[in-house]
Amino acid sequence: MAFSFFKKKKKKENTDSRYINLTVKEVVKETNDAVTLVFEQPENGDLKYQPGQFITLILTINGKKVRRAYSLCSAPSLGELPAVTVKAVDGGIMSNYINHEVKAGDVIQIMEPMGSFVLDINESNKRQVFLFGGGSGVTPLMAIAKSLLKNEPDSKVSLVYANRDIDSIIFKSVIEGLQKEYKGRLDVVHFLETPPAEWSGHVGYMTKESLMKIITELKGDYSDFSFMTCGPEPLMNIVWETLEELKIPEDKKFKESFVAGNTSPSAIIADVNGVREVTILLEGEEYTYEVPANKTILEAGLDRNIDMPYSCQSGLCTACRGKCLEGTIKMDEDDGLSDEEKAEGYVLLCVGHPESDDVKVEIG
Repeated sequence: MAFSFFKKKKKKENTDSRYINLTVKEVVKETNDAVTLVFEQPENGDLKYQPGQFITLILTINGKKVRRAYSLCSAPSLGELPAVTVKAVDGGIMSNYINHEVKAGDVIQIMEPMGSFVLDINESNKRQVFLFGGGSGVTPLMAIAKSLLKNEPDSKVSLVYANRDIDSIIFKSVIEGLQKEYKGRLDVVHFLETPPAEWSGHVGYMTKESLMKIITELKGDYSDFSFMTCGPEPLMNIVWETLEELKIPEDKKFKESFVAGNTSPSAIIADVNGVREVTILLEGEEYTYEVPANKTILEAGLDRNIDMPYSCQSGLCTACRGKCLEGTIKMDEDDGLSDEEKAEGYVLLCVGHPESDDVKVEIG
């Protein structure tokens, strides 16, 4: 090939409406290692999103642009300002920066809300919704719980929530307040690995046996049920195994899973030394560059400073979704796409590798 990268037109700045600047109104200390960022509404109108969706925060840390997806914990129908809760994790560049450096008045660029971890909330619904969470996985569940309790007066919410200890319970006072406000309509079951001296809740990790018992005991006289889970992978696996044993229909089960960083294998294509050329259409611009076998289309594009949208880099959030117009692409994972999207030719560039030299993808 005569070149490894060229850009046909000069890149325009800030032309993508999916990027929004939000001002931090308040930083709320939730626990010793978790804070909530409460944002002002954007200047051009309220941020539109559904309970359970997430936004991608974009910050420059130590000279490098970092992106991370965080679920919104706020409920728009309650008039709450958009907010995300971030728990600091060991080695977490973004999470530690947010917990220790971000302050009121800071302006943070985000990508618009997205995600399919949502329910159709309607005041005519009468159902019971079970929410299973662990640690900071409670954030989207909190938004969903508040919205359901407020907007579906005939529905009931059952929250099963696991944490390390009592001081690690995010939204502890909010949950207690909701229990009082919606007495009889909100069940809360806590699991603690290390409980205090006087503790009447569950001790240790969730198990299939304990979850089967909890669901049986809490299950009311409803004919319609939904089950949602978000948290560490082992917890969600246990929940999913339990629901499968209970033969819960697929359309009644929902899970939200985000894995920080890039989980793509280092060599997916047989010829690890192979290089293929791709063309990306983005915001009216056209970029052509080479993709080594040990990199994804997204990685190779970012290496060349192309401002491609992305978030989880694990094939889950769909922020990097594009439509393959020509050629063929192999994905490491495709769980983030629906069967309809895959049939229409959509791919995820963060886990996508070109399998031919004529690949052309339109992002969006």
